Amino acid sequence: MRRVSTIAVAGISTAALAFTLTACGESSTESSSGGKGVGLAFDVGGRDDHSFNESAARGVDKAQKELGVQSKLMTAKNGETEADREQRLTSLAESGYNPVIGVGFNYSKSIEKVAKDFPKTTFGIVDSVAPGNNIDSITFGEHEGSYLAGVAAALKSKSHKVGFIGGVNNALIQKFQAGFEQGAKDTDSSIQVTSQYLYPNNDKGFNDPAAAKDKAKGMLDSGIDVIYTAAGLSGNGSIEAISGQKGAWAIGVDSDQYQQPGLEKYKTSILTSVVKNVDVAVFDLIKSVKDGKPLTGPHAYLLKDGGVSLATSGGQIDDIKDKIEAAKKKIVDGQVKVRTAP
Repeated sequence: MRRVSTIAVAGISTAALAFTLTACGESSTESSSGGKGVGLAFDVGGRDDHSFNESAARGVDKAQKELGVQSKLMTAKNGETEADREQRLTSLAESGYNPVIGVGFNYSKSIEKVAKDFPKTTFGIVDSVAPGNNIDSITFGEHEGSYLAGVAAALKSKSHKVGFIGGVNNALIQKFQAGFEQGAKDTDSSIQVTSQYLYPNNDKGFNDPAAAKDKAKGMLDSGIDVIYTAAGLSGNGSIEAISGQKGAWAIGVDSDQYQQPGLEKYKTSILTSVVKNVDVAVFDLIKSVKDGKPLTGPHAYLLKDGGVSLATSGGQIDDIKDKIEAAKKKIVDGQVKVRTAP
């Protein structure tokens, strides 16, 4: 599976993109290709979360550059209803965008419903599986990538205390927690792993950096020196807190956060990131529609095919690379079965 270089994508001149922003939290990108292209609906936090949504956006950027497609990008707000999401997806489909992609599991029910109303449009749902003949259900091996993060955390921790911060306590984020805990404990049976969540069931957990910053500070005060945060935009607050603690490490999520310009001043505290190649999946779907062979059904992007990986930017895990690779091989070969729930 091809991967998109974060550095290369970041280097695309923003002058080449003509964005029109509105008060409704949407943007459109025009190209010279003619006709409609991809309509993409972000989860809360929007494009510039330096994490999950940003990865999806890179897939659109690549499609625009390499395939000449147009795009329209829209963003969710905190506390939305199903009706809000249905309206956003419907507006994209009615405008002729194809495919229409919902970024985040929250779009699962609305994608399923709206896809029935537009049978000739291909829909994509990221991080969930929705039934429908015209839906591409895109999932990832978050637990497998998180296992490797747990290995790295256990090997780098000096206090033998590591922490996990989740944005919202749901089944998806529990996959990150489960993999991280298992990887850490398989590596160091005496290690203490503390797992906490920002919110039990409020999507604000992915859009509240202040809450993550406070949670991380509490962990640091208790002697935890490596913290893995799976909370979208909120994770920026956690990374900020960790950067102020000498000898502490942050583990990023979804994008290679060491490479994110918005996190530049904290990057020396970022040990690694669990990269979820949402950009690859988004590009794959857009290209399939443009080629007239739209992808549909469930598609899992796993560790074995590069769907998830552990970033090496900054060289902070170079000294443990062999052990990381050994753990990866065990997962790929089936010797280690990574849990999907704590």
